[in-house]
Amino acid sequence: MSQPGTNILWFLPTHGDGRYLGTGIGGREVNFNYLRQVAQAADQLGYFGVLLPTGRSCEDSWIVASSVAPFTERLRYLVAVRPGLQSPSVAARMTATLDRVTNGRLLVNVVTGGDPVENRGDGVFLAHDERYEVTREFLNVYGDLLAGKTVNVEGKHIHVEGGKLLFPPVQSPRPPLYFGGSSDAGIDVAVDTVDKYLTWGEPPALVAEKIAKVREVASARGRKLSFGIRLHVIVRETNEEAWRAANELIRHVSDDTIALAQKNFARMDSVGQQRMAQLHGGKRDRLEIAPNLWAGVGLVRGGAGTALVGDARTVAARIREYQDLGIDTFIMSGYPHLEEAYRFAELVFPLLALEQPSNVARLHFNGGPFGETVGSDFRPQHRVSQS
Repeated sequence: MSQPGTNILWFLPTHGDGRYLGTGIGGREVNFNYLRQVAQAADQLGYFGVLLPTGRSCEDSWIVASSVAPFTERLRYLVAVRPGLQSPSVAARMTATLDRVTNGRLLVNVVTGGDPVENRGDGVFLAHDERYEVTREFLNVYGDLLAGKTVNVEGKHIHVEGGKLLFPPVQSPRPPLYFGGSSDAGIDVAVDTVDKYLTWGEPPALVAEKIAKVREVASARGRKLSFGIRLHVIVRETNEEAWRAANELIRHVSDDTIALAQKNFARMDSVGQQRMAQLHGGKRDRLEIAPNLWAGVGLVRGGAGTALVGDARTVAARIREYQDLGIDTFIMSGYPHLEEAYRFAELVFPLLALEQPSNVARLHFNGGPFGETVGSDFRPQHRVSQS
């Protein structure tokens, strides 16, 4: 059996879904009803939560999470804050509100952004390390606001006077912060500010090196982080079926499509994306980069580009290898996301020791009763007349 305390999250495919990659063949309409289906399946199957992607290729993660969450009971929602695109004060209010209306089911994914072209389209023209400077300043203000502090700060990038949050989140002092950044600048910010450090699905030896580096830096600063990994999965009842499904997934991907996708990835200054691309080099003949770790997804998909492939026992064994390195959280996905959520849960969950505690609590909204906020600044006090 695996180590206790493992959490498994699934993925809401707000950027599209289907039976094949790199083609419209077998494509699926990803509308509200479909996303609700995936979320409800994940909730009923016992997944700890779902990750919602962020960026211009996706539907907005905050709006989707807030619309889908009322149709689930236990499922948590890992939603992105975007330093540089949002002010920390506005992000803190959004965070506290969504945490309250979901009964404390919000997880926060800190995304700095690694595509200069997309960043410029969003009005961000900072270099790589400068974006992490913004991230650090953002998280300091954001965390203080969520903890109930009044914030006055004049930093290099962020200036806030008298910032405060009137309605706190359910989770204290704030929802957990998740963060993925493979560069030295990213790790430097992570060890000071977040709770869980994420890596994409690199071979175990490379993940071990990364975790050791993060632990060393964190230990030197008196902090301890937990670790998670982002992976796809292709699980079937036999290894032969699983590998057939992997090859089927990219059967319609042309060499031209691969070349175009790799060209787009090459423009990015994300170290994590560069590490993903190096695993396969854009070539079809070197896709099994470690036992049962397949890089075919990364031929055409940015971000997480590797999948665990095999029967249930094989996939569970590979998960245990990552657990042995210190990974306690697995953020999984598979195509199509509705069907694969069932396959993975039904085949692999029984082989894992999962910690999926219920956190359904009394509905928290505004924390009243206290009447309407006075002067847009403070709550009225309940006064008892004296006789």
